[in-house]
Amino acid sequence: MLFHHSGSKKRKHEFPTAYSVIIIVLVLVQILTFFIPAGNYATVSYDQSRKDFDITLPTGKVRHEPATQATLNRYKVKIDAKKLIDGTIYKPVAIPDSYQRIKVKKPNFWEAVKQFLTAQVNGIADSIDIITFILILGGIIGVVYANGAINSGMQALSDHIKGKQILLIVIVMGLIALGGTTFGLAEETMAFYPMLIPVFLEAGYDTMTVVATIFLGTTLGTLGSTINPFSTVIASNTAGVNFARALPLRIVMLLVSLAAGMIYTIIYAERVRKDPSKSLVYDQYEENRQKYLKLDSQADKGSFTWRQKLTLLTFVAGFLVMIWGVQSQGWYFTEIAVVFLAVSYLLFLVSGLSEHRFMESFVSGAADLLGVAFTVGLARAVSIVMDESHTSDTIMYFFSKQITGMNKLAFVWVLFLIYIVLGFFIQSSSGLAVLSMPIMAPLANVVGVDRASVIDAYNWGQGYIGLIAPVGLILMSLAMVNISFDRWFKFIWKQLVIQLLICLLFLGIGLLVY
Repeated sequence: MLFHHSGSKKRKHEFPTAYSVIIIVLVLVQILTFFIPAGNYATVSYDQSRKDFDITLPTGKVRHEPATQATLNRYKVKIDAKKLIDGTIYKPVAIPDSYQRIKVKKPNFWEAVKQFLTAQVNGIADSIDIITFILILGGIIGVVYANGAINSGMQALSDHIKGKQILLIVIVMGLIALGGTTFGLAEETMAFYPMLIPVFLEAGYDTMTVVATIFLGTTLGTLGSTINPFSTVIASNTAGVNFARALPLRIVMLLVSLAAGMIYTIIYAERVRKDPSKSLVYDQYEENRQKYLKLDSQADKGSFTWRQKLTLLTFVAGFLVMIWGVQSQGWYFTEIAVVFLAVSYLLFLVSGLSEHRFMESFVSGAADLLGVAFTVGLARAVSIVMDESHTSDTIMYFFSKQITGMNKLAFVWVLFLIYIVLGFFIQSSSGLAVLSMPIMAPLANVVGVDRASVIDAYNWGQGYIGLIAPVGLILMSLAMVNISFDRWFKFIWKQLVIQLLICLLFLGIGLLVY
C-alpha cells in the first residue's frame, strides 16, 4: 500500500490526525455561529437569462434592475458594468453600506448536532469532483507502481541527479509558483506528490522536503499573485482599479518571497541529506524509503523496459494535458478527472499488466488516497456552516468598522491582518474578493491610500494564512505523505515570521510607490 499508514510505533503524545484537526475547527466555528449575529450585505449580479442585474437584498428578496452603469453608480458599486455582463466578474458583488442584521433562528443542541453532521456529508457531496479526481489519481499511481515503472525509473534517474539535488528544489518550486501566480495552481498540485516523492527520496531528501517544495511553491505563488484571474485580477476589477499598474511591485514581492522560501527549504533539505537524523520525520525514514522506493523489490536493477518507459510517459502526459487545460481552457476538477480517467484506460493498454492485476492495483491505489479525499470533503464543511449561519458578512462588517480613521501605514498593516482572519474563514479567493473589495476599497479613499494597496493586503493576507490554515490545502498535502500538522508547524514557524516581515515591508513600500 503506497500511502497507507503502517503500524509504526506510536508516540506517547500523538498530535491529532488531519481529520480530527478539521473536525475541531468545524466545532469551534459552529460554536462561534451561536455568538456572531447573522447578517448579509446586499449583492448585485448579472442574470444571463433576463439580461439584467439581480439585486439580492440582505433578506434574500431579489429585485431586477437595468444592466447599466447608472444602476451600479446608484448603488455605489464602483466597477465597470461590462465586467459583470461579460462574466469577467462572475460572482455576486457586495453593495457598500448595505449590511443588515437578519433574523436567523439559532439551532438548539440537537439541531446543532444535526447541522454539524449534515455539513460534513454535504461537504463531501459538494467536493465530489475533487474527490473523484483524487481517487482516480490514486488508482493510476497504484498501476504505475505495480508495473515497476517508478522503481526502474528511479534507478535510471539516480545517477543523473547526484550533485544536482538543489536544482531539483529550485526548478520544482519555481515552476509550481509560476503556476500559482499566473493561473492559481493549487489543489491540482495533489497530483504531483506521487510522482515527486520517489524522486526527492532518491536525491537523499525526506518527505517534509517534498511538502515544503510543492506546498510552499503553490502557496507563495498564489500569495504573490501577479496575473492570477481568481485573486489579483478579480479583486482589482471589483475594486475598480487596473491590476497592471501595480504589477512591477508585485513581481518583486513574489521573487523576494519565493527566494526566501527556496533558501529556507534548501537549508533544511541539505541538512537532512547530509545527516538523515536531522529530519523532522526521521522516525519514518526507513518506512518511507521502503514504501516509495521499493527497496525490497527483486526487480532487475539493470532493466528499464519499453513498457515501463511508455507507462511513465503516459503518466507524465496526463499532467501536461492537465496544466494546459487549467491554464488555457479554464478546466476544473471534472475535466481534470476525465483526463486522468482517460490516462487509466491508456495505461491498461500499455502497462502489460493482466486485467486482474491492473484492477487490483487500481483499486488498491485509490484506497490509499481515500483519506486525502475524505479530508477535502471535511474541509468544505466549514464553509457550509459559515454560509448557512450567515456570519461571514457580519465578520466583514465588523472589521470594516475597525479600520476607519487610521493613518496610512496602520491602515494597510491592520487590513493585512484582517485579511489573514477573513482568509481563514473564507477560503475562496474569488469569493473573498467580491465580498470584501466593494466594502474595503472605498475605505482606502477615506485615509488617502491607493486602492492597489488594498488589493495587496487582501492577496498577501489570505495567502499568508494559507501556509497553516487547517481548512486550506496544507492538511491535504500532509495527508499525502502521512505527516502530522504539529511537525509541519515545527518546520514552518520561522518561515512564517520571515514571510510576515516581507509582507509588512512591501505593504509599506506600496504606500511610496502607488
